[in-house]
Amino acid sequence: MARHRTTAPSKAPAADPAKPAVTIGLIVAICLVAANLRTSLTGVGTLLPEIERGSGLTASWGGLLSTLPLLTFAATSPLVARASHRFGTARLLVAALGTLAVGTVVRSLPSVACLFAGTVILSAAIAFGNVLLPALIRRSVPAHRIQGVSALYVTVMGVTAAVSSGISAPLSHSLPGTWHTALGWGVAITVAAFLAWLPRLRGDKPQAAGGADHSPVPWRSGLAWQVSIFMGLQSLAFYTAVAWLPSILIHDGASNTTAGWLLFYYQVIALAASSVLPLLTRGRRDQRWTALGASALTLAGFAVLLSAPGLPIVACTLLGLGGGPCLVLALTFQSERAGAPGEAAALAGMAQSIGYLVAAAGPLLLGILHDATGSWTLPLVLLLVLSVAMAAAGHGAGKDRHVRYPDAHQ
Repeated sequence: MARHRTTAPSKAPAADPAKPAVTIGLIVAICLVAANLRTSLTGVGTLLPEIERGSGLTASWGGLLSTLPLLTFAATSPLVARASHRFGTARLLVAALGTLAVGTVVRSLPSVACLFAGTVILSAAIAFGNVLLPALIRRSVPAHRIQGVSALYVTVMGVTAAVSSGISAPLSHSLPGTWHTALGWGVAITVAAFLAWLPRLRGDKPQAAGGADHSPVPWRSGLAWQVSIFMGLQSLAFYTAVAWLPSILIHDGASNTTAGWLLFYYQVIALAASSVLPLLTRGRRDQRWTALGASALTLAGFAVLLSAPGLPIVACTLLGLGGGPCLVLALTFQSERAGAPGEAAALAGMAQSIGYLVAAAGPLLLGILHDATGSWTLPLVLLLVLSVAMAAAGHGAGKDRHVRYPDAHQ
């Protein structure tokens, strides 16, 4: 059985002559996919109080609705690398985008059953995009450009996610169909991404047909587990904020619309911080202290939310300053800590399966704790503890080394 070592440092960045130059078309196509990876999810947190009132869901059921995408990510992500190996990356991505459009429409139908079923369908499609993007970047982008391209698509992902958080509540008040219609507006972006990737089907061949080896999932690698846990805890912090930050702010006296725009503000700060990160860390391969510092900012944000509820701007600023860099680092680790494109898909599949399984506990557990205590104090204390664990995992995952497969292909 293959043993996985994690002690070898990665080489200094250099242009890869085997890879073509990064084209504008490729960047646009990547960014259109990125625009679909959170848009359908972040508006739910803003609309959750209306959804609960309109459908009769309790806070626990609302937490389950927010957790379903993460559980679906965890269940689906391990399947992506093997499916990509068999069918081809571009083909699989186009199929995922079509499925995402269908799921978005189903979720917006006036039925509680469709609300949950559509959420599962669109979440499975997003899981494929989550795993395929790091592998596509590892395959198509020179090593010295990976973090920059990752930061760019995280920025696009953050912009569309923030817009969705900000406009969903106003759309629910101004459009016929109320929150049902507001849940479906993102299908336009999905169609645009689908059309952008259709021409890229030409020449996309399954790796299995070319005799390429399929890299196994590195379950025995300590580095892979650190990457996975860091991915999970930063995702838990983000999805918990998206699901419950508006409710926490409303509990502290904010209006529904104000809470939605504060969530928008948090995500704007996060994407601004994620955009600046590559400039601050240019040429630096060791990211241990960067991950530690970003995690500390996230911890500080939750601490302010707990101890000074009258300062939501400060809390959202700190959460954004920490959360944006943590996301870029988590996605970059999935590319940089792998030695080859196939290994990147395997590592990304593991990181996102384990990671989203960890993250899934957040919204649901916080909803249960809030129902049990009638307060947000205990949920926020739990987030403080998990932020410390995130800092430890990020410090380990940030070390400049590769997950190794010394006998995997023998």
